[in-house]
Amino acid sequence: MVTPDERTRTWVPAWPCSVAQVLRPQRRGAGDPTQREDDAGRHWRAMRTPTGPATLCVQARPSTGDVLARAWGPGAEWALDRTPALLGADDDPTDFEPHHHPQVAEGWKRHRHWRIGGTGLVMESLVPSILEQKVTGKQAFGSFRELVRRHGEPAPGPVATLRLMLQPTPETIAAIPSWEWLRLGVEPALSRTLVTACRLASSLERISQVPVDEADRRLRSVRGIGVWTSAEVRQRALGDADAVSFGDYHLANWVGWALVGHDISDAEMGELLEPYRPQRGRAAAMAIAGGQSRPRRGPRMSVPTHLPTR
Repeated sequence: MVTPDERTRTWVPAWPCSVAQVLRPQRRGAGDPTQREDDAGRHWRAMRTPTGPATLCVQARPSTGDVLARAWGPGAEWALDRTPALLGADDDPTDFEPHHHPQVAEGWKRHRHWRIGGTGLVMESLVPSILEQKVTGKQAFGSFRELVRRHGEPAPGPVATLRLMLQPTPETIAAIPSWEWLRLGVEPALSRTLVTACRLASSLERISQVPVDEADRRLRSVRGIGVWTSAEVRQRALGDADAVSFGDYHLANWVGWALVGHDISDAEMGELLEPYRPQRGRAAAMAIAGGQSRPRRGPRMSVPTHLPTR
């Protein structure tokens, strides 16, 4: 049933597009209030677009080979226009050469249609990425969930049963007092970085319009934002296939076990992935998908979601 303010678009991807797989990295834990999957397999996203709030519902239709997108709110048209890029249409793996390592080649054989989507929305990715700095995934996801529930607002459209909510505006986040951050489980160093970034939100959003190297430089010019956070944002907001989350608690060791059978350092991971530039992020994901798994032992932290399922 079409509601009066609903906008729709049908898009036919040029490859077998797995909507669930492409959108998985955008979701911050199973309880993320800004993103839901309903019982019919439709994916719902609450977004703050440049033209206003929007709710986007994306549904893959394998029988016809297309994707149906529906949107509500002032930003509906922007959300629909961005849908192909969100689902990986701007990610071109044509020049990817997986032959430096057999494990990467095997991963690529299994996941040749995997694409990296980009939202085009920098702050949407930056806020939860900052919350995820140097804490467990459970802690970060919980803080983000409470931040949205306490300071966000309901998303537009027929989403009451989904309890879909918009992330707070940068202005709202910048005004949150220190005692409230503690209630949200956010340490002072992280809240200071969040407030600083939100005060620069207008200029940071513009990095979606510049080359990824320049985007990386601008992100890391903000105090408290380093290599890891920049990569996490560029992967999700810009669809950067070269972004590698150096400094991640797990990634180097996962790549190490996949390619050489033991734990490695970030520097060693950089050397192994260098031949794949400018698609090092894709190579890391394919290595993990095609190589041996790291034995489960020791402390556990958040599991990166920007990797394809084995």
